[in-house]
Amino acid sequence: MKFSLLLSLLASSASGFAPASIKSGSVSLSESKSDLVALAEKLNPQVKFYDPLNLSDQNFWETGNEATIAWLRQSEIKHGRIAMFAFVGYIVQSNVVFPWPQTLAGAPHPSADLVPEAQWDAVPVAAKWQIFTVISLLELWDECGGGGEVPHYTKGRQPGKFPSFKPFGDAVHPVLDLYDPFGFSKNMSAEKKEERLCVEINNGRLAMLG
Repeated sequence: MKFSLLLSLLASSASGFAPASIKSGSVSLSESKSDLVALAEKLNPQVKFYDPLNLSDQNFWETGNEATIAWLRQSEIKHGRIAMFAFVGYIVQSNVVFPWPQTLAGAPHPSADLVPEAQWDAVPVAAKWQIFTVISLLELWDECGGGGEVPHYTKGRQPGKFPSFKPFGDAVHPVLDLYDPFGFSKNMSAEKKEERLCVEINNGRLAMLG
């Protein structure tokens, strides 16, 4: 039953690709090149807008320039977050070994004496596939707009804003949202949220360079 409900949620994802009505000129959405220029000046007043390959003028997959820019913004934010996770994970793996078993058979986690690359090699193949499966499901949930609850990021959703798990939680099983699952930032001002997003983008760029 739960599996059929999950399939119905994913099947409804087509509505997530429908055009959405959004306000033009929002720096956080960055729908046009002028928005990117404005955002770049906030992110780094010294470098400002830097696009040597003219990607912001392109029309990927004939979706239009605004959709292309939204795709580029989403990609940068996503890869920046992954790079930050990787940086923190590298430090943790180099210094911490979890005390509980890694497998149901009781095998321990790889020793901290190993470098993180060797630790990954020591992880069982089944565990690696579990990790890849979770990543794939997160990607699917993002691409389908949370089961069609929100537009696709190229159709009006704010780039970097991951869909809530509430539809999945209501239909299948409770799951905490990835960002602010307890609602601590619900009263945060729009200006503060924009400032924190700029900080996140800059930190993500630094992590990708590192």
